[in-house]
Amino acid sequence: MNYFKAFVSGILGGGCIALGGVAFLSLEHNILGALFFTVGLFTICTLGLNLFTGKVCYVFQQDRAYALKLPVIWLGNLTGTVIVGLLIQATRLSANLAARAQSVCQAKLSDGWLSLFLLGILCNIFIYIAVEGFNRNPHQIGKYLSLFFGVMVFILSGYEHCVADMFYFTVAGVWSVDVFLRLLVITLGNAVGGVIFPLIRGWLNQVKPEKDAVLR
Repeated sequence: MNYFKAFVSGILGGGCIALGGVAFLSLEHNILGALFFTVGLFTICTLGLNLFTGKVCYVFQQDRAYALKLPVIWLGNLTGTVIVGLLIQATRLSANLAARAQSVCQAKLSDGWLSLFLLGILCNIFIYIAVEGFNRNPHQIGKYLSLFFGVMVFILSGYEHCVADMFYFTVAGVWSVDVFLRLLVITLGNAVGGVIFPLIRGWLNQVKPEKDAVLR
């Protein structure tokens, strides 16, 4: 996949997350909002689209070309979320969703940077659980349960997802230099959280044969 295709796929991936964000903002009930937000990752995994928070989990298992595409995917996700956010602002849904988005963003804008970073780490641990479960679970129901439970838990816990935040910031109309820097901090947290489990699992798989040899 070349960079342009990675970017376009990233736009579609960001758009899917934004559509899930519309559902989340439209529902007063938090559990239902988290449930229907999952349509974004559901669509991305089913159609094989690019999402930074999912792709970054496997950066150390792939080559240099894969790593170089991650910023392109991030920019694509940003473009897709902004496009959907601007479309929403041009509809009758704008007033209600903007008010809800502003409430969601207020907590992010008043938070400390360390807190945003740590919440980003915790978020992408669950993104890895969701995506890895979808990739490896041999049962169709299990694949989608992994997605839904992984995403619902990070939303209900209040963790930070950089692509979802791109959409919320757009609908709320709060973009600024400070907001962009906060988004970068969240992105870094997502990247760290995404690679924790794969790196530890890789190390465990390396040391396990050695232990088994000692036991024999």
